[in-house]
Amino acid sequence: MRKTALITGASSEVGSSISKVLASNNINIIIHYNTNYENASKLQKEIEENYDIETLLVEADLSKEEEINKLVEESLNKFDKIDILINNAALDKPNLFNEKTSEEFKEILDVNLIAPFLLSKKIGTLMVKNNYGKIINIASTNGIDTYYPMCLDYDASKAALISLTHNLALEFKPVVNVNAIAPGWVETKKDMEDLSEEYIESEKEKVFKNRFGTPLEIAYLVEFLISEKAEYINNQVIRIDGGLY
Repeated sequence: MRKTALITGASSEVGSSISKVLASNNINIIIHYNTNYENASKLQKEIEENYDIETLLVEADLSKEEEINKLVEESLNKFDKIDILINNAALDKPNLFNEKTSEEFKEILDVNLIAPFLLSKKIGTLMVKNNYGKIINIASTNGIDTYYPMCLDYDASKAALISLTHNLALEFKPVVNVNAIAPGWVETKKDMEDLSEEYIESEKEKVFKNRFGTPLEIAYLVEFLISEKAEYINNQVIRIDGGLY
């Protein structure tokens, strides 16, 4: 039976790449988005034109538990089960330290940490009952040892997501593999548009590969982790940063 994957934040460049790569593996795709319907619907059309699989497009604000419940309910109504959960959606609001507010901090935690917890709790429990499941949390090197005070709230959420990964792996053992991917710089339009060329070049100098990663490279790592070849990889945080130092 064909597997089904839910990718949160699928309308982003990384989420879109993950969705297309998993679709190429004959996996049904649940495309979650919040505000970017145009990109999400374009992604759905592209997948359906190129791959013989089923898709579902679901809008949900992951900062609200009732919206998360709706996302899971609509997904299960169509597919009965979710075999793969990719917690990719993330919120980042970089600004000066003294201008950060508790409201923004809480909003970031709601999307980047609480939503993966709630989705993993609801879907992971069903995975255990079905005796199969893969959960991948898209974290960041910012949650390990890369520090930018302008996005300390984002960094804190990613560090907590890594901790959540380890606890979920323990909770859902031995049936569900739970891993985290920690990308360094990924060259997306959204991330690059507000940065000066000088800053970008200075950051690339910190990477052994002398370049930023691509969304497709993140997607290929996801593809490997949900495959049978990675069945014995569990409870891990895998950096993909080109040798960041």
